[in-house]
Amino acid sequence: MSKSTAEIRQAFLDFFHTKGHQVVSSSSLVPNNDPTLLFTNAGMNQFKDVFLGIDKRNYTRATTAQRCVRAGGKHNDLENVGYTARHHTFFEMLGNFSFGDYFKRDAIRYAWELLTSEQWFNLPKEKLWVTVYETDDEAYNIWADEVGVPRERIIRIGDNKGAPYASDNFWQMGDTGPCGPCSEIFFDHGDHIWGGPPGSPEEDGDRYIEIWNIVFMQFNRQSDGTMLPLPKPSVDTGMGLERIAAVMQHVNSNYDIDLFRTLIGATAKAVGVTDLTSKSLRVIADHIRSCAFLVSDGVLPSNEGRGYVLRRIIRRAVRHGHMLGAKDTFFYTLVAPLIEVMGSAADELKQQQSMVEQVLRTEEEQFARTLERGLALLDEELAHLDGDTLDGEIAFRLYDTYGFPLDLTADVCRERNLKVDEIGFERAMEEQRRRARESSGFGADYSNMIRVDGASVFSGYDHTHQQSTVSALFRDGVAVEALQAGEEGVVILDETPFYAESGGQVGDKGELSAQGVRFAVTDTQKYGQAIGHQGKVAQGTLRVGERLEATIDEARRNRIRLNHSATHLLHAALRKVLGDHVAQKGSLVNDAYLRFDFSHFEAMKPEQIRLVEDMVNAQIRRNLPVETEVMALEAAKAKGAMALFGEKYDDDVRVLTMGDFSTELCGGTHASRTGDIGLFRISSEGGTAAGIRRIEAVTGEGAVAAMHQESDMLHEAAGLVKSETVSLADKIRSVLDRSRQLERELQQLKDQQAASESASLSGKAVEVKGVKLLVSQLDNVEAKMLRTMVDDLKNQLGSGIIVLATTAEGKVSLIAGVTKDLTDRVKAGELIGMVAQRVGGKGGGRPDMAQAGGTDVAALPQALSGIEAWVAGKL
Repeated sequence: MSKSTAEIRQAFLDFFHTKGHQVVSSSSLVPNNDPTLLFTNAGMNQFKDVFLGIDKRNYTRATTAQRCVRAGGKHNDLENVGYTARHHTFFEMLGNFSFGDYFKRDAIRYAWELLTSEQWFNLPKEKLWVTVYETDDEAYNIWADEVGVPRERIIRIGDNKGAPYASDNFWQMGDTGPCGPCSEIFFDHGDHIWGGPPGSPEEDGDRYIEIWNIVFMQFNRQSDGTMLPLPKPSVDTGMGLERIAAVMQHVNSNYDIDLFRTLIGATAKAVGVTDLTSKSLRVIADHIRSCAFLVSDGVLPSNEGRGYVLRRIIRRAVRHGHMLGAKDTFFYTLVAPLIEVMGSAADELKQQQSMVEQVLRTEEEQFARTLERGLALLDEELAHLDGDTLDGEIAFRLYDTYGFPLDLTADVCRERNLKVDEIGFERAMEEQRRRARESSGFGADYSNMIRVDGASVFSGYDHTHQQSTVSALFRDGVAVEALQAGEEGVVILDETPFYAESGGQVGDKGELSAQGVRFAVTDTQKYGQAIGHQGKVAQGTLRVGERLEATIDEARRNRIRLNHSATHLLHAALRKVLGDHVAQKGSLVNDAYLRFDFSHFEAMKPEQIRLVEDMVNAQIRRNLPVETEVMALEAAKAKGAMALFGEKYDDDVRVLTMGDFSTELCGGTHASRTGDIGLFRISSEGGTAAGIRRIEAVTGEGAVAAMHQESDMLHEAAGLVKSETVSLADKIRSVLDRSRQLERELQQLKDQQAASESASLSGKAVEVKGVKLLVSQLDNVEAKMLRTMVDDLKNQLGSGIIVLATTAEGKVSLIAGVTKDLTDRVKAGELIGMVAQRVGGKGGGRPDMAQAGGTDVAALPQALSGIEAWVAGKL
């Protein structure tokens, strides 16, 4: 019996665990260590800093089942998804990694044992082919002589991409940095399927499928192209779970594996179709995976960056649902079957199921409205179309702005016997792809990154100052032996009380000093395992190996501590008041205030904000002890500690508990008791993105200052309306009532003035071909009164055409009115458009009433004098 996808995933991890590998959880789809990467797109992303030597782990070999997304930037498979056997927006990458531990021999032997041994995957050896880089004799000989793969099934692949080391079998992280040859393993599906082995003219067929890539990180490429051997060669491998599942379940398409069969079945049921072979079902089944996991990892639909890619994927899925005939919102209903079929890989998704469903449902409903707006825009464009072809730029704008697929635009055009400029659309599309490529990928030159081998001990939980030794100095990213007075740089200490920015808490400031030497610290950051003090030498010369006193700005740190502890109380209070769907989506804790972003789908009501504030202050008054305990990550989760979004945790974690009210994982600095916070005040609550709210708040002295400020404003307002503060609301109410009464009286006077103006104007109408025409430029009349006057004049004239104009502050306001009996011959919108054009403006409206504006006041008299001839031409 063939293994399920979930069983294959577990077997892979179990195999490498037996080989001494640490099983590491999949990291978030949002890379937390690489701002240049749109999404996690390979298993090695979370270990990138380890391979670069910037970070160290307490293990030298690891294995993961990493969730990946390739749907934006350089790795963009979106347009192919659903139409080929192996393209996905979301996939799981099985990988094993060696950080300077084993190299080619063990990596190759492990791969072969897992794939072919009866105990594990038991694939027939004669079906497996391998490739190596052309000059990598070492790997070739291991495959041939030690593993015993026949030489005719080992293929050398050289530089087949037009440049040195540009090869299918040479891997690189970026233009610089770690790189090396690789060895790929292919599975032969059999001669009943078209295709040839790798390197042959028919290699793009579906017979020989790459299932595993083993990368040998051997070199560090310099910016000048030089290849320097890495001091600790490493291994990075990747095997697509969906591909190996297809092989082991004896199917040729990834969409035929058990996981996709389940999702396709659930999709067909959701949209009400019975034909399971539709490509649209594949698209939706693929897209629910990427969308659900992206939302779970904190990405929300928006118009830029990651949120924009997510929005496009959701809309593509929904569009395919509409093509299948879906009448109602359906996409969010697929989250439940997805969680079930993904097994343990969806544990985090399951915890956020209701939030994920709500985000997808809201976005789908919004897209339905967007489709309507897009169709209206398309109607407008087609109404003004010259010729029979819609411009490709316009089709692209509909696609880019409204998510309007080209095929939908083409359908609408076809119904009107019109065509779409598809070549122009593709040109605009390619231009966008080019921009995306240029803005993606690893932008950093890893040759110039600060790389620190040692680690710093953080003593700041217990100390605000201490003696320490300078272990390294950097100026402009380069290691130096000394920093002179006036020079800026980074100081690495072996032990330090300075907190490096992390988990939303800003880095400490302060001073490093010795006899005749002072270094002002303006920020503290992490460099791998080391803590770097950024700043400037204020006095003397600072040298590596020097002993000095490290002293933090204690008053600033204390304010930060209070704000950080209050953030934990706020998080717990929000969950109690709003519900368990509330999860932290980002935070900032500095010495002035705290900012807390969280998942919630509507603005908080004033009474909810008050309740949260009261709840936090109640915990402050309880003066709860703030206690920390270091324990294993799994034990911490079992204790109910909340892990924070986007944070990377070690095996042992710091659990912060505030009495019986809050338990979270946190490495930051905190008050010793909640009472130290003194007072908590929420200063604002608002939205930052769909489904994300933001609270800003102050504590301690900041909260007292905020109360004083509010009190001062209250007294100032009372003074302005000559009232006591206790009766201020009543006084303001009476002032507003009086103001509204005066406004009503003023409006009545303006209406009377307009009526009298209209009465005197009606006699100035002239006859044009038997039709009354009244054109007038009015002085000292508000633009908004023109409409009332046109209505009055229509009543007085009974039948006629009216154009009124007024000017103010260099702008022209125009209005045209046509009585109903004349709109079949003269349309107000066309008339006002003609006049507006002559005064440098534009406008429009209904056939019986239209308004416009312009900027050329001097041209107004001539524009108005031309109306009579224009009207005569229409009658």
